[in-house]
Amino acid sequence: FIAGDTNKDEKISFEEFVSIYQNLKSKQIAETFKKMISRRDGIRSFGGMSGNSCEGTQHSYSDEEKVAFVNWINKALAKDPDCDHLLPMNPNGDSLFSSVRDGILLCKMINLSQPDTIDERVINTKKLTTFKMRENLVLALNSASAIGCTVVSIDAHDLMAGKPHLVLGLFWQIIKVGLFADIEISRNEGLICLLRDGEQLDHLMSLSPEELLLRWVNYHLRNAGTQTISNFSEDIKTPSLQEKSPPLDKNRSDRRAGLMLQQAARLDCRQFVSSQDVTSGNSKLNMAFVANMFNTHPALQRGQLNGLDTSHIEAETREEKTFRNWMNSLGVSPYVNHLYWDLCNGLVILQLLEKVNVSVNWRRVNQPPYPAMGGNMKRLGRDVAHFSLVGIGGQNINQGSSMHTLALLWQLMRRYTVLIILNWVNSQLSQKRKDCQISSFKDKKISTSLPVIDLIDVIAPGTVKWDMVKRNERGNLNKEDKLDNAKYAVSLARKIGARVYALPDDLVEVNPKMVLTMFACLMGHGMKRPTAEAHTRILQLPECLCLSYCFEAALL
Repeated sequence: FIAGDTNKDEKISFEEFVSIYQNLKSKQIAETFKKMISRRDGIRSFGGMSGNSCEGTQHSYSDEEKVAFVNWINKALAKDPDCDHLLPMNPNGDSLFSSVRDGILLCKMINLSQPDTIDERVINTKKLTTFKMRENLVLALNSASAIGCTVVSIDAHDLMAGKPHLVLGLFWQIIKVGLFADIEISRNEGLICLLRDGEQLDHLMSLSPEELLLRWVNYHLRNAGTQTISNFSEDIKTPSLQEKSPPLDKNRSDRRAGLMLQQAARLDCRQFVSSQDVTSGNSKLNMAFVANMFNTHPALQRGQLNGLDTSHIEAETREEKTFRNWMNSLGVSPYVNHLYWDLCNGLVILQLLEKVNVSVNWRRVNQPPYPAMGGNMKRLGRDVAHFSLVGIGGQNINQGSSMHTLALLWQLMRRYTVLIILNWVNSQLSQKRKDCQISSFKDKKISTSLPVIDLIDVIAPGTVKWDMVKRNERGNLNKEDKLDNAKYAVSLARKIGARVYALPDDLVEVNPKMVLTMFACLMGHGMKRPTAEAHTRILQLPECLCLSYCFEAALL
């Protein structure tokens, strides 16, 4: 960038950026870059594993993280009989990547981080065919999503192939959820001891688990009369935090880190890091090590509340947790740790609007201090998404009003659910090359009932008697033909076993609520199809079943 700053104004213009980019794309520099990646200590690089990405694509993963995760899993699941065929894994080999193939290990780790997320009676543990292993993997992926892990770029095929960067990324998310589960004030009121002079309790409660963990470390460092830290990487490289101490050479640093880990072992909390990880400043593993130490020995006194009013400290409700995990599973940024505080600036809500196909002009999104956020956010939700926002303004969200925030999130989640059902309908139709795909549940095509009849033909082949169906090349049917098709479609749906309550007139008039219940019922019936192929396809959209039934019931 320094060389590319041709006018030396200490800024990179677009033209200068293009020039830099073109230079970096040259073959010689590209090859040098790949060699530099492969030479980096502790980093393994490999080409893409799919037919589309293998040429020229490079992925990488950390050997240190692989070793740390293997050791953690070996210890945590050592006594689980369902994992006997997998454990212990060799931390120096690649067994971690092959161990996820049957899905059992992932399911067990999810329950370790968030107990009872998965009813283990549904895990296939015997006579594991490819189909049963894929079922386990789909169960694990969707359960990981339910506890807040981002799995939008991972599917069962990736895990069966043991793609290292995806496997490690998923394991880290699952492990992190478990490590950070108790690092919040509602679960551990001793954290109130970390309040600084003049600081409000609300501000402390708004901190993320990472920030609380860092403050916890500094709390004990101050009590020990030692220099504090501001991160888990550079500041921890040398395990000697005295300001006036001379820099230690690498061997001495490793020895001191080794002594520190010996003390950690005496406390039964030596996990995740080696002495080299500490001195190299691996922030992810150092943070995991400290989080495990907090969970084992927090050493905080609950009595030091200094007369603070703690009556408003309430544990997260199931509804709040569901919304928070849903948002995080979609990959919003920043990660939502606290539902109301982390949504108060509107950025996450704007991302959610994009997820439900509402166009957001990010050039018009206000940056801190968000002077006009309230009006813009309401306008998007009301005029573009057509949400019911009576009595809900941007100010309510900004102030963290639970009632207003939950009302908006429910409408976002409902729209997301509707889109899942819509996508399922269109995917079923496209797989059988049907040309009656719909853009929404208000699509005028539905008035002909042809999309419904085509979907029934996909779900139950041979059911439709096509000579009974009214069609024409232009797709313009008169009202009598439309009603005739609608009656036939409703009766067919009931004949194949779908409990349809919508009436033929609802299809002809394209009543969106009743049309939705029609497709939701067909989807529910379609999920009962006995073929393995169909079952696997539908398992990839597991949230549809519960949500569509709940939504159908709410509408009716």
